Amino acid sequence: MTSPVPQRLSEAEIADLHALHAEELRRFLWGVVGEASLVQDIIQTTFRKLVEVGHETQVESRKAWLFQVAYREALAQRRRSATQKRVLENLQEDSHRNNDGLLTDPLVAQETVDSVRQAIEELSPELKQVLRMRIYEDKTFAEIAQELDIPLGTALGRMRNAMSKLRGKLAWIERER
Repeated sequence: MTSPVPQRLSEAEIADLHALHAEELRRFLWGVVGEASLVQDIIQTTFRKLVEVGHETQVESRKAWLFQVAYREALAQRRRSATQKRVLENLQEDSHRNNDGLLTDPLVAQETVDSVRQAIEELSPELKQVLRMRIYEDKTFAEIAQELDIPLGTALGRMRNAMSKLRGKLAWIERER
């Protein structure tokens, strides 16, 4: 005999939980991320997850569950921000140097950045999506595979394929210069 599937939380239940805990979550998250727009985004993500899977939680532990989800989202956001910063710094540093490691003209550097963006835009939507999720959202390949509902090997293969295509396109652009 199978156990009954719990019903999703009602809008009223979600609204009540938001009224009870959103401000306390906001103060807590401010201490973790320290940026109002990020705090609001994380709260929205937390309550979106409550809508999706909150019915699977125990009533008496929902507050703790909300704080745990919010904390994990805050840490993920900090990782994504740090990764984006490193990628941008590396791109900026690399784009200002030529093959000898000497600084190049800022116009050439901007042209390189534009070339990378154009090469990414020319990728198929599937490859672009995996590349974005991995580099800009700092998701693991397991998270990407789960979110896209594809096998892990497919996620890895798409990333490898995207990087290979980007290398080819960027090498061709460099030869043209």
